[in-house]
Amino acid sequence: MVDLQAAGQRAIARCDALGVAPYSDSHTGLYRAWLTPAHRAAQDKVAQWMGQAGMATRIDAASNLVGRYQGNMPDAPALLIGSHLDSVRDAGRYDGPLGIMLGIECVAALQASGTRLPFAIEVIAFGDEEGSRFPASMFTSRAMAGTLSAEALDGIVDAAGVSVAEALRGWQLDPARIAEAARRPEQVIGYLEAHIEQGPVLEAEGLALGVVTGIAAQLRFEVTVTGRAGHAGTSPMPLRADALAAAAECVLAVEAIARADDSDLVATVGRLQVLPGATNVVPGQVPFSLDVRAGDDATRDAGAAQILGRFQAIAAARGVQVQAIQVQDLPASPCDVHFIALLEQAVAAQDIAPYRLVSGAGHDAMVMRALCPTAMLFVRCDGGISHNPAERAHAADAGVAVAAMLDFIERLGATRGT
Repeated sequence: MVDLQAAGQRAIARCDALGVAPYSDSHTGLYRAWLTPAHRAAQDKVAQWMGQAGMATRIDAASNLVGRYQGNMPDAPALLIGSHLDSVRDAGRYDGPLGIMLGIECVAALQASGTRLPFAIEVIAFGDEEGSRFPASMFTSRAMAGTLSAEALDGIVDAAGVSVAEALRGWQLDPARIAEAARRPEQVIGYLEAHIEQGPVLEAEGLALGVVTGIAAQLRFEVTVTGRAGHAGTSPMPLRADALAAAAECVLAVEAIARADDSDLVATVGRLQVLPGATNVVPGQVPFSLDVRAGDDATRDAGAAQILGRFQAIAAARGVQVQAIQVQDLPASPCDVHFIALLEQAVAAQDIAPYRLVSGAGHDAMVMRALCPTAMLFVRCDGGISHNPAERAHAADAGVAVAAMLDFIERLGATRGT
């Protein structure tokens, strides 16, 4: 019999333990980027916990930590249970790690009862879901899903000018061999990800858990506005080509277009840099990020096209140049219908009314869909707050999530024979 209270408390406590140095690259809050010392320290600690739960661990060619609990046959295909270890800057402690900890708790329960299934279970700790170090994201899940090539790493650098290839070499990994992380479809029966909701719906509904039906489509761009730097005191206002003023108008256009759209379109500028960045210099160049999302590809693409068209109109009116480079394209990702049904049954078995949601946030599950059927379980979080130190999930909800995941695993095993 699984002690769900202890399992939930342990999962939350482990997330909390990973929220401070040496598991953070910052001493003033949580920031754990891909292929950094904090990532290495966190990965080592999670590998220790996986081993205690009865798993054999390894690091694949893309830096993913993989813990395997064997099925009733040594070469059985695996159900993957995973989420990510990396974080945004000034992050909360549960976005990503909680899903890994819940997977470990599921395996620990199976190990304690001596249960072996017609499939193996592999718990995956992905390294780069957030994309907080490099302009693109989900390198590690894309590598596992077989949708990332070594060439895709070319020219991608972090703020310090370190390339993805260099960062991998720093971990004694060969970027030319990253494709070796790809799993074959016959090796995998599906992918299950548990994650805090990152929204307020479940809390408003009074529900600990929710079943995800799909993940919204995303586009990311790196945009650069190039004007003409000049002396702040001697450059007449009518003769300026102020890159920051143009960028500011672009940012407001992003907001206006998304707000005016009668759909679920959202668009965000989350990062902006002013160059040369001096008080007495008219800005000459402003790079910024653009993130566009919607529940379907067509809405997302139409919104992005409208935004980029508006950028060009602003550039022409202000005498500057705007270049937008697409760095990521993640299509909408529906979850598997059969898995949704099994997960709803598993949630109902915990005396929770099954509640369906679409995820506006991106997750590794949307990438893994290229490899296998996927399912996602959302766990309630306080106020829907995420990507913020105030992010909070509770042990009782985590324990119920473990119970639902184990029920899902049992039901999936029954469909595949014993």
